[in-house]
Amino acid sequence: MDSSEKIYSGKTKDLYLLPNANILLVFKDDVTGTDGVIDPGANTVIGQVAGKGRKSLAMTDYFFKRLHAAQISTHLVNVDLEQGTMEVRRAEPLGKDISGAGGLEFVCRTRPWGSFSRRYQQYIRDPQQSLDYLVEITVKDDERGDPLINDDTIVALGLVSPTHLAEAKDITRRVCRIVEADLSSKGLMLIDMKIEIGLVEGKVVVIDEISADAMRVMDDAGNVLEHSMVHETLIG
Repeated sequence: MDSSEKIYSGKTKDLYLLPNANILLVFKDDVTGTDGVIDPGANTVIGQVAGKGRKSLAMTDYFFKRLHAAQISTHLVNVDLEQGTMEVRRAEPLGKDISGAGGLEFVCRTRPWGSFSRRYQQYIRDPQQSLDYLVEITVKDDERGDPLINDDTIVALGLVSPTHLAEAKDITRRVCRIVEADLSSKGLMLIDMKIEIGLVEGKVVVIDEISADAMRVMDDAGNVLEHSMVHETLIG
């Protein structure tokens, strides 16, 4: 990476601009959580888990290949598991403003959990009821706790075109079904997950990662699993 320029340092990855104009994602061992408890939905880094970065990369590599097989495009170019890096095509994240800040995250929920349950607890009849791949969209803004934003607001503010928004939501549901099916085959239940979507040469594609960092998974005893347990069960 001597000839690469570091352009961003995130909670779980660092990004470098490569000489060929692609981006190199370097996966880190940092974990997020609240009050010392690891939680992939949290915005604060609370420590590190040795080897976690490479496991996240291995899971991303696995799922991106699954997406390609299902004719869902991503920005992946190649993966180096030994180095813990992934080369990707440069993408413009949906919803990112002209300053380069913000961006949107697409959350797919199969069951009530976490912030969803807190928001709508008086309306939830059964904690295990199906949400039928409900898609919620949040603004990437750690200081304000990644607030929700609705479709009309996204379009009214000119963040995403109606066509790209509809396509992104459809892709989010398709990705969720693929991940859910793989986890179900291992006796695990996907509760919710989030992905990022962007444009590469005007085409809507999945970007960033798909790993246990960005999903909640439950076993048949009702326990929400830690990152390493999800990886070991699914990837080995």
